[in-house]
Amino acid sequence: MANHLFKQAYDGAIIATSYAEILLNQAIKEYGEDTPVAYPDTAYYLPVMTALSGEKVKTLKELVPILNRVRTTYIKPDYTFEGATLNGKAAMYSAEIIEALRYLNGQNPHVAPWTGFLSDPILRKFGIQLVDFTIPGVAVIVGKAKDSKAAVKLIKDLQAKGMMIMLVNEIIEQLLEENVKLGVDYIAFPLGNFTQVIHAVNFALRSSLAFGGIAPGNTEAHREYQRSRVRAFVLALGPQDEVRIAAEFAAAYLGFPTITDQPLEEEVADWYVSEPDYDKMVPLALEVRGIKLKITEINVPITIGPAFEGETIRKGDTYVEFGGGRTPGFELVKMVGPDEIEDGKITVYGPEIDEVEEGGKLPLGTVVKIYGRKMQEDFESVLERRIHYFINYGEGLWHVAQRDLCWLRISKDAKAKGFKIRHFGEILIAKYKSEYPSLVDRVEVELYTDAKLVEEKLKEARAVYAKRDDRLRGLTDESVEELYSCTLCQSFAPNHVCIVAPERVGLCGAVSWLDAKASYEITPTGPNQPIVKGEAIDANKGIYKSVNEFVYNASHQTLENVSLYTLMEAPMTSCGCFEAIIAMVPEANGIMLTTREHGGMTPVGMTFSTLAGTVGGGMQAPGFMGIGKRYIVSRKFLKADGGIARIVWMPKELKDFLREDFVKRSVEEGLGEDFIDKIADESVGTTAEEILPFLEEKGHPALTMDPLL
Repeated sequence: MANHLFKQAYDGAIIATSYAEILLNQAIKEYGEDTPVAYPDTAYYLPVMTALSGEKVKTLKELVPILNRVRTTYIKPDYTFEGATLNGKAAMYSAEIIEALRYLNGQNPHVAPWTGFLSDPILRKFGIQLVDFTIPGVAVIVGKAKDSKAAVKLIKDLQAKGMMIMLVNEIIEQLLEENVKLGVDYIAFPLGNFTQVIHAVNFALRSSLAFGGIAPGNTEAHREYQRSRVRAFVLALGPQDEVRIAAEFAAAYLGFPTITDQPLEEEVADWYVSEPDYDKMVPLALEVRGIKLKITEINVPITIGPAFEGETIRKGDTYVEFGGGRTPGFELVKMVGPDEIEDGKITVYGPEIDEVEEGGKLPLGTVVKIYGRKMQEDFESVLERRIHYFINYGEGLWHVAQRDLCWLRISKDAKAKGFKIRHFGEILIAKYKSEYPSLVDRVEVELYTDAKLVEEKLKEARAVYAKRDDRLRGLTDESVEELYSCTLCQSFAPNHVCIVAPERVGLCGAVSWLDAKASYEITPTGPNQPIVKGEAIDANKGIYKSVNEFVYNASHQTLENVSLYTLMEAPMTSCGCFEAIIAMVPEANGIMLTTREHGGMTPVGMTFSTLAGTVGGGMQAPGFMGIGKRYIVSRKFLKADGGIARIVWMPKELKDFLREDFVKRSVEEGLGEDFIDKIADESVGTTAEEILPFLEEKGHPALTMDPLL
């Protein structure tokens, strides 16, 4: 066996624990043993310790016995694979201590683009992409590439495959030298140097706490979850040292293999292997980790992948922009017959990008014709919304909104690489065919940049939108015979089941009833299954015998009852990918709402992150629930509890986001156009005591409604 590696892991564990002890003693001497210790914006304390040993550390003095136990229990001159992983575990605990000390007294030890600790909102932001494997895995890259050009090529290869990337040590500087875009928006996190690699580990362990619903301290369950659900691996570049090797065996302890570019005297099969050829490193890592990719070559001069979905292109970086109120624009997906389409054809009607000066504006109409034997008219809007995601996957492309509100930009850099307007068509054709192979047989794209033609086609598009809206407005929970399940997030929360109805969007906000219906048509054995409603046990609360039976089986016999229209009795479970959270405010006889965008305190004394830790993981928590934002303006929103009249607090950002539709719903409910202004927000206060006088002054209806409890 690889005795030399195992010996280095042992030595590295001794170095790491000794370093942690020195820093911990210094911190206690300088700040006092009762000084609070915590990472920012997380509900999981120090996540390594929370997950693996169940210890919710709050002060410096609590770290002393933990470090002593680690030294005496895990560090042993046992030169076997199992011994090396336990030495790695010791290094893991030590690194968590070392890094947590950086944040004492609210310090922020990192400046952009270095991220350091990745907060819970970041974990939850990418949750849905992790659970549906849009992001197929996590690459942790440690060290220094042989040169900066090789580093760029390696990163681009990973980004093209859609991987989440975490970076540690000199490779960060190498990539910055080459102007590679890094940060949260690019799912490429420059964590920092040395022991800051622990932030990749505590990110992974929080996934089993937040999404898996695994109890703190259930070590083997957390390890199994990491092995089976978190598809991570380590790429170790450049010369190794003992601490790095110990950290890499910590990764092996959690089920993550290491591929190094350095020669090895002996490899540890499937766990620690050498591959000096950078072109072969990533394919080998995917193979060893068991990650299978669905690869579609797209004939465009830029990199395509979800890493660029959050990319922002500012005005100064824009070569040309379209729509967004600056010029007319629209997007339309049309189902057509087999004789109305030429598969793969892309036509640009009007000026190409070469005919536009830098900083210019053009109108843009995008018409996607789709023929498929299983295609239905109801699926048009579902596929149309995918344009937003598919375009945003392009490096140097930016897209917001949809329909006739769409706004697009092409960056100067993308233009310099040769990107043209017709390449929008290449992306859309490739992505529709790869993402919906059983539904889409042929695709043709028409791109209009001629102002007169755009105006003509815009009238046609708006007529289609109006027809669709009438159809959607007619869809109520009562008007359909089937609801749909969504178990997509069981990859992370094994017992969670969403029930999607016409008037209740999935809690991630991304799955509507029509989306689920389309998904079932596309993949009959997939996560969206029809549930025949049958007779209701309690129509007001939304309790159905068929739903209960389905949820009981789909939740592995852990949930017996689910109510669709109440917060107070057997509410729907939450995974962790929710857009918003509802919580009861008993002092005001009402409820509050908060979102992941609002990082501040709320009237229930918890931030979004803390609330998310309370309601996530597939748990049923009466009085609390994760939801999609659009559910708030549904006619079925907490129908049995009094509906929107119960809302006493929500962040201003959410008010602004929902305002137009919220006012319409308020009028429909007889609450008046000004009801939204009777709801408190953070400008009024963030405690029950602060908002009650405001609610009383405004005459908020919740104060006189029947008691929630």
